[in-house]
Amino acid sequence: MRSVSVVGANMIKFGKNEKTLEELGQEAVVGLIKGMNLDREKIEVAYGGNVFGGHLPTQRVLKELGMTGIPIFNVENACASGATAYHQAYQAIATGVYDVALVIGVEKLTALGGGALPIPPNEIEGNHGIVMPGVYAMRAKRYMHDFNVTAEDFGLVSVKNRANGALNPYAQFQKPITIEEVMESRLIADPFTMLQCSANSGDGAAAVLVCATERAKEFSDISIKTEASVITSGLFKGGYRDLTWAEITYRAVHTAYEQSGLKPSDINIVELHDAFTIAEILYYESMGFCEHGKGVDFIKDGKSYIDGQVAVNPSGGLISRGHPLGATGVAQVAEMFWQLTGQAGKRQVKNPRYGLTHVTGGGISGVDNGACGVHIFSAVS
Repeated sequence: MRSVSVVGANMIKFGKNEKTLEELGQEAVVGLIKGMNLDREKIEVAYGGNVFGGHLPTQRVLKELGMTGIPIFNVENACASGATAYHQAYQAIATGVYDVALVIGVEKLTALGGGALPIPPNEIEGNHGIVMPGVYAMRAKRYMHDFNVTAEDFGLVSVKNRANGALNPYAQFQKPITIEEVMESRLIADPFTMLQCSANSGDGAAAVLVCATERAKEFSDISIKTEASVITSGLFKGGYRDLTWAEITYRAVHTAYEQSGLKPSDINIVELHDAFTIAEILYYESMGFCEHGKGVDFIKDGKSYIDGQVAVNPSGGLISRGHPLGATGVAQVAEMFWQLTGQAGKRQVKNPRYGLTHVTGGGISGVDNGACGVHIFSAVS
């Protein structure tokens, strides 16, 4: 297996946007090409993550840019679509099939008109009302019962991530909020108020250029190396499930640790899937940053802040940056590229060495999540 590097990244500001899906993706790709002064003829293959864009979204994005005739792969894996597209590019380069790949993530959620995301007719739990806000609300309630914490404790995640997002020009929400504002916002699914949930109203796109590490200097003087790339799916359980334990995340992250030879204490930055505040708390624990049941203490002690033990969601995460589904995984890689190369501006983590990206995707009856994508990257000295 060859070493694989990210040599360039670009994304557009997330949020409601009047542009078409194709225009969103084109803006991200053109910005990448211009920013790198890249000869696009050197791109051998493209991988695109998208969920609700219909047929051939990546071809539609690239057609108007004159980037046709190359192999193009479209990836749908729910919220993990962008992360899965990156994994596919990583595998192809690591095994020597290609040397240079473009990875795109794009989504236009406003085209759906708002409300809950579509539920398949045979999805028994979803059609009985167990949609994502309800699932995570049940997790939060059980966690509160088992570990004697409060809904206000979960709200600290929103306060932290909105403060981080205020430093991020790409974030959908760029205004800091107080814990009082979090708790007084409209109730969505007890105990979650609106400001404890990521919005499903955003549009966005991101693009990264990936290549064999041996060719990285050909494209840029700065790069980051991929130390691990893991995609896994959830395990079906017909009976009891521990709602306070993120099983699929634990498996994916610890597989990545094994692949990279790293341990939790080596990680300096994490961009994780904070779809709801309880999710970030659970992931502190399943990623090994603290003991099970100690996630609230972890954030209360400031250990997940930008200047803490491990900077979690310095971009603002899904709660602040936004969550246009197919774009999220690629946006996380872009953020890691900027952080590990010292280009993250006001939200820059001090001297990071290793960063981890994490996204889970989709709910299926009897399964923790449908998919989980984890990547670990290192700075190049």
